[in-house]
Amino acid sequence: MAKQEAPLLQLRSYLPDAGFEEVLHYLRHYKVHLTISRKRQSILGDYRHAHTNKNHRISVNGNLNKYAFLITLLHELAHLFTYEKYGHRVSAHGREWKDEFGKILAKFLLQKVFPPDIEKALLSTRQNPAASSCGDEKLLRVLHNYDEKKAGMHLVEQLPEGTTFVIKGGRIFKKGEKIRKRYKCVEVKTGKLYLFSGMYEVQLV
Repeated sequence: MAKQEAPLLQLRSYLPDAGFEEVLHYLRHYKVHLTISRKRQSILGDYRHAHTNKNHRISVNGNLNKYAFLITLLHELAHLFTYEKYGHRVSAHGREWKDEFGKILAKFLLQKVFPPDIEKALLSTRQNPAASSCGDEKLLRVLHNYDEKKAGMHLVEQLPEGTTFVIKGGRIFKKGEKIRKRYKCVEVKTGKLYLFSGMYEVQLV
């Protein structure tokens, strides 16, 4: 099963203690149907607005550390707040959403929910939040420090140029030079070039 509905009181294990009661208030007030999803490579969370007989629906990846989980949930709650105010009249990640996300981040920052390094990264993020939860690599890099370390896993940016690595599914690549924010890597079998985020987790061959 890809998703599992989360009983709200069991949600505590996914969140920092200092942020739990505030999150619980929002979820109950807006009658949010929250699901915990297994790991998704391209997204960390998702929002679907209420319609007909369905409540607002939010999903968040369950493999995230507590701080990443909370930030992703706040990202999706900001979509809910934006929809409640504007409906479909504004773009998904336009100024209105950025304002809502900035406001809810500010509230949790004032409550000192996050450690100093994450707080510093969020203060920068708050000025112009990325459309995707995966899009702010500076923030992801800081959040990665709080992940449970997995044996044999490395970030692409940690590998020396020329290192051969394997990704999920068994495809093998050789790391090349950095192009702007991504790394040019050659698939060993086909010789094709691909661009990898420095934050992509891989295994050494």
